[in-house]
Amino acid sequence: MRVVICSELGPPEKLGFGERENPVPTGADVSIRVRACGVNFVDTLFIQGLYQIKPQPPFVPGGEVAGVVDAVGSEVTRFAVGDSVMAMPGLNGFAEQIVQSEKRVFPIPKGLDFARAAGFLQSYCTALFALENRGQLQSGETVLVLGAAGGVGSAAIDVTLALGGRVIAAASSREKLEACAARGAEGLIQYTEEDLKVRAKELSGGGVDLVYDPVGDAYAEPALRAIVPGGRYLVVGFAAGEIPRVPWNLILLKSCQVVGVDWGGWASRERDTNEKLLARLGEMLDSGAISPPEPQRYAFDDCSRALRDLMERRVIGKAVLEL
Repeated sequence: MRVVICSELGPPEKLGFGERENPVPTGADVSIRVRACGVNFVDTLFIQGLYQIKPQPPFVPGGEVAGVVDAVGSEVTRFAVGDSVMAMPGLNGFAEQIVQSEKRVFPIPKGLDFARAAGFLQSYCTALFALENRGQLQSGETVLVLGAAGGVGSAAIDVTLALGGRVIAAASSREKLEACAARGAEGLIQYTEEDLKVRAKELSGGGVDLVYDPVGDAYAEPALRAIVPGGRYLVVGFAAGEIPRVPWNLILLKSCQVVGVDWGGWASRERDTNEKLLARLGEMLDSGAISPPEPQRYAFDDCSRALRDLMERRVIGKAVLEL
């Protein structure tokens, strides 16, 4: 099978392609013929050696896939050959075929093609877990979404609206904000040109109830200052680069909560509860409450270009590789 190989740490342009033997499933493993791979910001960190988990080259990046089951181990009970499935392997996903434990494989919900399914798990599970479980979002509350035009941000807009919340979307360009408005965001902030704190307070009528932050860096403190007393700040990631350092007195004076969001770690520990979260997302899809946007599609051979576009903020929504 053909795979993308990171032979040395560095920019996407250093990635290459190689051949490996097709993996064979045993026991409770499922073999998936990959049809699409989600491309995520964390993949850019892995290949540069900037993530907290540091695989040693050579390795195959890629943490999110969708495809068709082509073989199963003797102990598999939930899947059969021909099933359409999605999975989050963490690594080894940029490949024509992968093998995963059936515990890490999920049916593709109705209404999703392979490309949208390949970008669904990480973004939408993170959004629902963050907003409902960690943030306790209530109907009518206002959520400030940073990086709102990215894959994780777009999902947060969708889920917030499905839960009855209002969205103020912050992004780096007018084009991206237009995409957020089309997704249902009521307020728009171009935070490269406008004062994030001032505009968020103006648009929310005094302050936001929650901040959904996958961006970090210099945007964290003004977003925190835009929270109402007793609000919640959801720490999702640091796509802008630097891990922020905010004055703790702000947290004290606002009596607010700063809440970490690690859906992947939680899902590994709470598999049964995560199954319920996935079922809930499936119901939201079936009812039309959420509707994942069309991703930006790349050929498998264009993996480096997809990662470079993601790093340079040229992608609106999700990026996927198609095989």
